[in-house]
Amino acid sequence: MKIAVVSAHASPLPVLGDAEEGGQDVHVADLAAALVRGGHDVVVHSRRDSPRSPEVVRTRHGYDVVHVPAGPPSPIHPDELLPHLDEFTQFLRSQWRADPPDVVHAHYWTSGVASVLAADGLDVPVVQTFHSLGVVAQQAGDEGVPEARLSTERLISRQATRVVAQCTDEKAQLVRLGAPRTRIAVVPPGVDVDRFKPDGPRLNRPMAHRLVSSAVGAEDVITALRAVWDTELVVVGGRAEDVRRLREHSRASGVGDRVRLVGRVPQVAMPALLRSADVVVCAGSDGATVTPLEAMACGVPVVAATVGGSTDTVVDGVTGLLVPPSDPRALARALRPLLADDARRDAYGIAATDRVEARYSTARIATETIRVYRQAAGLADTVEASFHEA
Repeated sequence: MKIAVVSAHASPLPVLGDAEEGGQDVHVADLAAALVRGGHDVVVHSRRDSPRSPEVVRTRHGYDVVHVPAGPPSPIHPDELLPHLDEFTQFLRSQWRADPPDVVHAHYWTSGVASVLAADGLDVPVVQTFHSLGVVAQQAGDEGVPEARLSTERLISRQATRVVAQCTDEKAQLVRLGAPRTRIAVVPPGVDVDRFKPDGPRLNRPMAHRLVSSAVGAEDVITALRAVWDTELVVVGGRAEDVRRLREHSRASGVGDRVRLVGRVPQVAMPALLRSADVVVCAGSDGATVTPLEAMACGVPVVAATVGGSTDTVVDGVTGLLVPPSDPRALARALRPLLADDARRDAYGIAATDRVEARYSTARIATETIRVYRQAAGLADTVEASFHEA
């Protein structure tokens, strides 16, 4: 198939240089490479955010990255791209009118609105992956979600040919936004199991035990740390204001000396960090984050809140533990005996690696994504609501 990928704000190119931590950029890079390995022709369209960016870059994985001139050639927050999307849309429409792809795959809401408008009247199907929904961010307390994002996500949910939800919780949210249930397929994020695996270097640690958490939901992990002894917490990611807030919370909680806020971690360094952890904790509501899957691929058990994608990926009592959300006491009660039981952690880690290799490898996710593309293009008779088993 000829596949046009639209990722307006998250170019896969920094990932190829290991300059960014995991996220949409990594997902797009890994998926595009896997699609090319499957024999498909892939072009990724991303906004030109540097005056030094060439018009087209041919990657070593065999797909092209086209830098779309839309707005100033400088970084812009993803939710602030709306004023420049008309220029982005016109560029895509001109490209697709001259050389239409078999399918368009848009990532995030800004890419979705540009893709839907550009493909209008061209008989080009659009598959949409949101990665995160504004309504979920609002529910989690994010007060900076623009109203335009909320209304646009509802519109895209109804107008896209197919919508890819990355977990069953997101599918329920999409249905509430008005997306027809029959147009939604659940395809989780994938993991590069050649990069994330149990064998390999691991970072040294100064204490007997180490927890690793993303910045989303880290407040609860910091609070729980007061009742979990001889253990340090490494918090990955987060904006500058998030880091300041978490630092203040860790000091107020009396565990500031056991909390390390490391910010952005290059992809090349993530496997070694994850392998150094006894447990990776996912206490936030950040949807279908790939962090628990990357940890599981590295043979590390996951303790996660029963929200978002963790309820799909973490098998309670088999690959890790599930705890109620927003409950630091329950989190501490789960962590203490697990940290004290090496054999149990090892068993969870082995099962976790097996689960990722069997169900969440990038190769398998690419195959499932192609099924959605074929359905969107009218090349398949049916589409499953979900391609992965619980």
